[in-house]
Amino acid sequence: MSTRTTVHLMRHGEVHNPAGVLYGRLAGYNLSELGQEMAATVAEAFKERDITHLVASPLERAQETAQPLADILKLPIHNDERVIEASNKFEGKTFGVGAGALRRPANWLLVWNPFRPSWGEPYRQIAKRMELAINDARDAARGHEAVIVSHQLPIWIARRAYERARFAHDPRKRQCSLASVTSLVFEDDRFVSLSYSEPAGHLIPDALRGKFVGGA
Repeated sequence: MSTRTTVHLMRHGEVHNPAGVLYGRLAGYNLSELGQEMAATVAEAFKERDITHLVASPLERAQETAQPLADILKLPIHNDERVIEASNKFEGKTFGVGAGALRRPANWLLVWNPFRPSWGEPYRQIAKRMELAINDARDAARGHEAVIVSHQLPIWIARRAYERARFAHDPRKRQCSLASVTSLVFEDDRFVSLSYSEPAGHLIPDALRGKFVGGA
């Protein structure tokens, strides 16, 4: 008989970012009070699950999102650089009205190729590192469930890879809301299905839905 294992890819909660900076991998961006509530809500929803392994990106927002899960499940958090946010040449810049980065001609050369993409880490590279991390989490939780707390783009690209979909996409159409969970099911080492859920979806303000926020 085959062994079923589930790896949940959880996006972190809302970040305190009043300036609207694309924070990417920058240090010092922590969960807002709402983000902390989102993390606690998901932890409560997962407390009866058969989760035996917990992984998180080393960035503060992912660590803070993983902590309620660690507390309620009595599990250590395993840091994994492979599930970190994608690198981005717009990191530290804003995209709002007025001083938005895309209003500056000097930045236009960064967006010439949306298929790679030209402004940051190649999609294929993101997919590969996420696959390796997912495989290791699957092996560590064999026959049970694992959670990886990561970021919107790495999770979305991992999903596109498992669904054999094109990597190039419209960021506004990613199905990966704050504190959402994308679940990958494996029979032994074979991927068999994917599902998506929003245990903290009722906490997400309408203004944040479908919005590209901070690189997140």
